[in-house]
Amino acid sequence: MVTGSLLSALEILFSWPTPGWMILGLLAGILIGAIPGLGPNLGLAIVLPLTIRLDGPDAIILLISIYSGAMYGGSIAAILINTPGTAAAAATTLDGYPMARQGRALDALTISATASAVGGLFAIVTLLLLTPYLTQIVLLFGSPEYFLIALFGIALITVVARGSMVKGLTAGAFGLLLSTIGFPVAAGQPRYTFDSYLLFDGLDFVAVLIGIFAIGEMIKLIGERGTIAKGGVDMSGSVLSGARDVVRAPITTIKSGYIGMLIGAIPGSGASISNFISYAEAVRSGGGEEEYGEGNYRGVIASEASNNGTVAGSLIPTFSFGIPGSGATAILLGGLVMHGLNPGPELFTTNVDITYSVFLALLVGNAVILAVGLLLVTRSAYITRVNTTYLVPLIIVFATLGALGLRGNWLDVITVLVFGIFGFFLMRYNYSIIAFVLGIILGPIAEENLVRSLQLSDGSLLIFVDEPISLVLTVMTILIVIAPLVRAIRSS
Repeated sequence: MVTGSLLSALEILFSWPTPGWMILGLLAGILIGAIPGLGPNLGLAIVLPLTIRLDGPDAIILLISIYSGAMYGGSIAAILINTPGTAAAAATTLDGYPMARQGRALDALTISATASAVGGLFAIVTLLLLTPYLTQIVLLFGSPEYFLIALFGIALITVVARGSMVKGLTAGAFGLLLSTIGFPVAAGQPRYTFDSYLLFDGLDFVAVLIGIFAIGEMIKLIGERGTIAKGGVDMSGSVLSGARDVVRAPITTIKSGYIGMLIGAIPGSGASISNFISYAEAVRSGGGEEEYGEGNYRGVIASEASNNGTVAGSLIPTFSFGIPGSGATAILLGGLVMHGLNPGPELFTTNVDITYSVFLALLVGNAVILAVGLLLVTRSAYITRVNTTYLVPLIIVFATLGALGLRGNWLDVITVLVFGIFGFFLMRYNYSIIAFVLGIILGPIAEENLVRSLQLSDGSLLIFVDEPISLVLTVMTILIVIAPLVRAIRSS
């Protein structure tokens, strides 16, 4: 069965125009990731509504390729101008920029491309090997377990809300409240529609995501004038020497890829965390014998191998249970739903060939990243000279037109603009965007499966604790909720 599914997946991946969408996505992702202030969330948010006319596999492969390409692209600005293109490349600045200042910019850029490709490759091969077992696990889940998984995801707001817990819970609760607009699953009366037919289907959460991630980011960039790089960029060093450095550090490269994969599989984590943890592990395993932060090539390897490994790991909760681990996977989840590919058992049974095709696209994509990175490494500096005067209006127009194309409904355009302003103020006042996204995405899943579970049990709540899996999920949710309270009591 696995062999047949893999062969079907290969047929999907290499049937034209799918390879074209994959390469286009990777190139666009590298470009978007290399421009500080943009990043994968913005790129995915703009492209998502434009995929509406594509087949489901083509659309998801295009989106995942943008995500993977942006993970690598973020290192270009981090190395050349000490400004990470994405949060996932923040740790790359620690040693990548010192290498550039020492006249080894080409070395660092080559290390970044090679380590990203190798780290991502090991992570995705492992994911392919685990997929048959994931299928068995996902099939054990029914409505009670899916309700508890959604509830667990909502409870994770207490983990992902960095900084003020009150702000995180407020953002999550507001997202949950917005998800209740429209006709509910279990009743015939609309909620919060104010007698407007436009709101009967509720807010389109894809339009909400476009507003939050695309328009919100552009409002933030409006205050910055001129090009992204404010000074000259020195391109010196050797491509061969950089490739040789990665070959000299196989354990650091592979270990960092797996660290990224494991952290990516935890909802609420992501590449912004994994690159620092992987970097810290490289420093620890060095035992103080090597200097980090002054141009150590192992620091660049650790950061870059981990952030591409994170992409593979983040697909596990997204595809298995519909829980996004980050803003990028939330938009990817929106793409799955928009194209009729529901996360859960369906993606591992009737549509398992599509799931495999996405994983294989990531595998092939890492080879493309390596080729593009090595071929264009000497031209990378041009990307940092993009002028924000042209960039901001272009992206706002694309995002608005894309929203109109979702359902042909002007409400989606209004939603994008309103939530763009809302997203800007969330960022400005340090409210957790991922907490808000978890609330608005998981609210309908939790409600639908809660109603089904209570119908199955004639209203008895024991259905949520009478099986081992549901009991474990209930205990995990309780522990996640009370953990911040326990920490607060112990610290006081």
